[in-house]
Amino acid sequence: MDDLEPTLLLIPLLAVLAPLLARGLGRWVRVPIVVFELLLGIAIGPSLLGWAEPSAFVDTLAEFGVAMLFFVAGTEIEFSAFRGRTGRNAGFGWLISLAAGVGLGWVLAPGEAAIIIGIALSSTALGTILPILRDSGDLKTPFGRSVGAIGAVGEFGPLIAISVFLGGRDPGISTVILAIFAFVAGLAILLAFRVPAGAMHRFVNSTLHTSGQFAVRLVFLVLSVLVALSMVLDLDILLGAFTAGIVWRLMMRDAAESDREAVESKIEAVAFGFLVPVFFIYTGVTFDLAALLAEPLLLVAVPLTVVALIVVRGIPSMLVAPPGSSRSDRVAVGLLGATGLPIIVAVTAIGVEEQVITSATASVLVGAGMLSVLLLPLIATTLRRRSTGSAEPVREPAQEDDLA
Repeated sequence: MDDLEPTLLLIPLLAVLAPLLARGLGRWVRVPIVVFELLLGIAIGPSLLGWAEPSAFVDTLAEFGVAMLFFVAGTEIEFSAFRGRTGRNAGFGWLISLAAGVGLGWVLAPGEAAIIIGIALSSTALGTILPILRDSGDLKTPFGRSVGAIGAVGEFGPLIAISVFLGGRDPGISTVILAIFAFVAGLAILLAFRVPAGAMHRFVNSTLHTSGQFAVRLVFLVLSVLVALSMVLDLDILLGAFTAGIVWRLMMRDAAESDREAVESKIEAVAFGFLVPVFFIYTGVTFDLAALLAEPLLLVAVPLTVVALIVVRGIPSMLVAPPGSSRSDRVAVGLLGATGLPIIVAVTAIGVEEQVITSATASVLVGAGMLSVLLLPLIATTLRRRSTGSAEPVREPAQEDDLA
C-alpha cells in the first residue's frame, strides 16, 4: 500500500503535465503527447527517481487503458480504405513485414522469440498516428486514408498473429479458437446492422446530457462483452477491444453527425483524459531502463531496432502510397507505417511473462518503439508539409480503385 499511494498521486499529476509540455514545445517542434507520458513515467519509475513502483491496482488500470486505446482505434477504421488497390497492398505489405520480421528475429534469437520480434517489428501504432493525421488535416485525404489502412492492418494483423502463435497452444487449435471468436464477433456485427437504429439513436440523443449517458454505458457493455469473450477463449484482450470498436462504429453509422460527434467526444474524454495516459505513464514506470544502461550494447541496439522497423515495416508500407504520390509522400507513408508502440508493449509483455524473451530484450524493443513514436512522425509530417506545396496526389476514379 505504501508503494501504491504515491503512484496513484503521481500518475494523474504527470497526465496533466504531459499536454502542457507538448504545448510548450509545440512552438518549435511537434512531439506526440505519448512521448512525454512515457518519458515522465520513466523519470519517476524505479530506474531513475524511484518515486513510483509497479502495483497490481495501477496495472489493472493500465490494462483498461490499452483496451480503450484499441477500442478507439477500431472506431477510427475507414472501411472504404480497404477496397481495391489500397486494401490489397496494405495486406500484402503487412505479410511481407511479418515474414521479414520473423526472419530477422530467427537470425537473432531462433525459436518462439523470433515470433515475438517479428510481430513487434510488423506492427503500426494506429492509435498514435491517427491524431497526428487529424491535427494536420490529412485524415480524410488519400494520403491519410492510405496511412489509416496501413495502421489498421498493422494493428489487427499482429493481434491475429499473437492469438494464433503465442499463448502456449498448438497453432491449429489456436486457429479454431480464433474462428470461434470470429463467428461470435460476426454475430455482433450482424446485430449492429439489425439493431433498430432509429430508436437507439433517439434514446442516445435523449440521454446525451443526462445522468443516463446511455451511449457511454453501451460502449462499455460492448467492450466488456468482447474483451470477456477474448479472455474466455484465452485470446489477447486487445483483439476483443479492437473488434468492439468496429462494432460500435457500425452501430452509430446512421446517427446524426452532431450526436455521433458528441458521443465520440465523451468516449475520447474517458479514453485520452483518463485511461490511456495511465497506460502510457505506467509503461514508462515499468520500463527497465537499468537493463539498457547496464549493457552499452543493448543501448546501441535501440536505434538499430528503429532502423529495423523502417526496413521491415516502413518499406513495405510504401506500397500503399496513393498513385501519383511524390517521393516525399511515399517516404512519409513508410515512416508513419514504421511507427509502432502499443503492440510492441503488448507482445513483449507476453514474451517476458512466458519467459520467451528477457526483460532486457523487451526494453530494447519498447525503447525502439518509443523512439519511433518520437522521431518518425515528426520526420514524416515535415516531409508531408514540404510536398503539400505541390498538388495533392490525385485519387483514381472509384471504379478503377475497386477493380483489378
